[in-house]
Parts: sequence; C-alpha cells; structure tokens
Amino acid sequence: MLIIPAIDIQDGCVVRFVQGKLDKKVYSKDPVKTARYWVNLGGEFLHVVDLDGARSGEVKNLQIIKDIASSVNVPIEVGGGVRTLESIKDLLMSGVSRVILGTKAAQDRGFLEKAFSLFKDKIIVSIDAKDGFVSIKGWDESLKGKGATEFGRSLKKMGFKQAIYTDISKDGTLKGPDIKGIKSLIKETGLEIIGSGGISSLKDLQKLKSLEKKGLAGIIIGKALYEGKFTLTEALKLTRERS
Repeated sequence: MLIIPAIDIQDGCVVRFVQGKLDKKVYSKDPVKTARYWVNLGGEFLHVVDLDGARSGEVKNLQIIKDIASSVNVPIEVGGGVRTLESIKDLLMSGVSRVILGTKAAQDRGFLEKAFSLFKDKIIVSIDAKDGFVSIKGWDESLKGKGATEFGRSLKKMGFKQAIYTDISKDGTLKGPDIKGIKSLIKETGLEIIGSGGISSLKDLQKLKSLEKKGLAGIIIGKALYEGKFTLTEALKLTRERS
C-alpha cells in the first residue's frame, strides 16, 4: 500500500484547506523544496494538486510542476484544472507520471473515453464525493444526479483499474478517514482505490492497512504530515510491516 504525501499548490505556496475551502494554512513557500523533503524521507510517490487550476479550469502552476518533476526521482501524479487533452499531454511531457482528472471526467463521458483511449493508465480519475454525490470545480459544486458508486462503476466498465476517492467532508479535518465509504466503493465498483481525506493518526493507517488485500492501493496524506501528527518515516514503517 503506497503512502503518498500531498502537495497542494496555491499562489506558489504549499497550502492545506479544510473540506476544500475553510481554514487555509500555508506550510511552505517552496513546493519544490517540499517535494524533495518528502522524497528524502522515503516517499515513493507524490500527489500534487494545482488548486489555482482546480478553480479556474486550466492548469496554472505548470512551471512549478515541471520543476518538481525534474527535481525528484520518484513518480508524481498531478491534478487540478486538467480539462483538455492538450493539458494532459503538456503535463505528461513535463515529466508527470500520471494525470488526475476530476471535473471534466465527471461531466463529459465522451472526453473521458477519448482520454482513456489515448493515455490509458497515464490518467486516473478522482472521485470527490460529499453526501454520496460527486463534487466538481474545486469542490464548489455538487452533481446531485451522479452518485460516487455509480460513477465508479462506469469507470470500471470503461476500463479503469484504479481511482482516487476523497470524502470531502473528511478532507483536512483530522477526524479520521471514511473507511466505510472506501470499503463500499471497492466492493461495489471492483476498482482499486487510493483513499484520501481525514487521516489523523497511525491508528487510522493501521485500520486502512487491513483493507490492502481487499483493494486499497494507497493512501494520500496531507495535513496529518504537515501538522506532525506522525512522520512519513513512521507511516512507511507501519505499512511495510507484515499484517
């Protein structure tokens, strides 16, 4: 099970939010240095989000993303404002290993089918849900007609093997992950899931680790690492131990 440190970028800084919008906090003014820090501690994969892009609808921090990709020797996945095939190409050409699709994937099935046919496992869809429904546009809007499970099933049918799942109500709260939601999504969709949101302790990670053999492929961790609730070294040690 991968432990994936998150690097959320806004206005050139590394920031964290609560539920996507409340209680913004700046943790670093140097995203590249932050990326190197996580890799030096043993991080094997990085999750980078262009928050400016997520709300504007187009990638805004491409140069910073390029600098991160060229500065670390591990794969990075990037999302936020990726709503055209050209944007996907630009990111992959910049050294990004995998591009995360959210809003456009949820709104435009034709686009998603075309993207998947061109890029296959170089793209992954993020199922960002609140009250069971998919949210879009930087989590500012909810698609009331599109349930998270239904969306996940459509991804599996299309050919995707993995998806990212975030319970928005948990994100940045340090109140524990949506274990029930993750288990349900794995069972109901047949997808491998990368979970995100609410991680607060090593105890949370221990609970999630029990889902590894059932289809939990990784965990994205942001605020808990930045707030020092536990270290990346401790998290990696725990997940590498035999169950």
